[in-house]
Amino acid sequence: MIAIRTRILAPTIILVIFGSLALGLLAWRDSHREIEEVYDAQLVQAARLLEGILQRQDDPQQTDWAQIGAALDAALDRSGEGILSHPYEINLSFQIWSQDGQLLVRSQHAPLLPSPPAAGLHDLLIDGQNWCGVLLQDRVHGMRIWVGEQDDLRQDLIQRIVQHALIPTLIGLPLLAMIIWLLLGWGLRPLQRLAWQIRARPADSLDPLNSGPLPPELEPMRTALDRLLGQLRCVLERERRFIADAAHELRTPLAVIDIHVQNARQASNKEERNEALDFLQQGVRRATRTASQLLTMARLEPAGYERRPLDLVALVREELAELAPLALSREVELVLDNESDCSLLGEPSSIAILLQNLLSNALAFAPKGSEVRVRLRHCSDQEVELQVLDEGPGVSDAMLNRLCDRFYSEGNPDGVGLGLAIVEMISLRMGGVLQFSNRDQGGFCVQLRFPRQAHS
Repeated sequence: MIAIRTRILAPTIILVIFGSLALGLLAWRDSHREIEEVYDAQLVQAARLLEGILQRQDDPQQTDWAQIGAALDAALDRSGEGILSHPYEINLSFQIWSQDGQLLVRSQHAPLLPSPPAAGLHDLLIDGQNWCGVLLQDRVHGMRIWVGEQDDLRQDLIQRIVQHALIPTLIGLPLLAMIIWLLLGWGLRPLQRLAWQIRARPADSLDPLNSGPLPPELEPMRTALDRLLGQLRCVLERERRFIADAAHELRTPLAVIDIHVQNARQASNKEERNEALDFLQQGVRRATRTASQLLTMARLEPAGYERRPLDLVALVREELAELAPLALSREVELVLDNESDCSLLGEPSSIAILLQNLLSNALAFAPKGSEVRVRLRHCSDQEVELQVLDEGPGVSDAMLNRLCDRFYSEGNPDGVGLGLAIVEMISLRMGGVLQFSNRDQGGFCVQLRFPRQAHS
């Protein structure tokens, strides 16, 4: 997996390099054009200066053009390279024609033009040399003034100017990349510190992270890690509790089974051996029920489960049908008293386990010839009430508060004390309210109220 710094830095540096090169290319093109315009303006300005000077001459025919040419050549001569010289100074040449096209004066390095060119700015190719020039026509004497410079000298100056402008950018790119690298490392330092603290933690530590203040971008990560550590703590705690409960509750049944096995082996006659085997079978069944209930609780303890619309009436009917043989064997009648459309959002398997434990518990205490009634009704538009009523002996007031304690069983030799604890766990997961009460006419009532979210 590519490092975060590389994933961020590589595209950034590539973007900076190509962006700078693209901007530099645009700047080079625009600067080249603008500098061309500046030099053309200087040519025009120089031609106008010559025009102004020549307009001061009264009669061009009597003017000493040789003297004027020598003076202008001396003014444009850069051989001295004095204090007023500048590396970007243009190298001007000039020519002047009379109104009838006669060449009056020409600078020393000017090209030999056979005839005056057209007025305005133009580029000329003379003797293999490119020239940039401008021609103005004197409005007083009609003379034509041409001022120009060699194009290669101009381009050389332009290239030097543009290079001096772009070189700092090219030199600054590596420096900018290094600064970005350092700043990125500084920005990722809190993440590195958090990673170091996680690596330095003991392997068995599930305590929340304590890394001090973090940037807002890392707070969700720390929160998620703390939540994950909390979930792991819960899972390990459930695992330890399950192991402890299983070890505690299975130790006695297994010890009893071992005793019954020894008794069966040591039996002196068939009756003693059959009696020992009957006790052995009862012990195996009890251990099986205990293991089954423990596994059910372990499966139900995770906080989240899948909710989906279900018909509570249909689910209750299925559970009653499944437990009908047990009820017939104990001569107890199962009755369903319901209102229509008792629908809600829940997990069918969890509610089925809840009903099995409630009905099994009621059948265990219901006397022969009695009934166990399941009643479903609407408490309100938001709640559905489930009641399981039996005609058994009921529960003493001292026991009511302990019915949901794990491994607490009273009056039921076959019970393992986990059924109502499982019922309470499922009720809490569904946001329900669980209540126990003794009936006035005798018997016991378990009442559950679930949030009702009817599906359409």
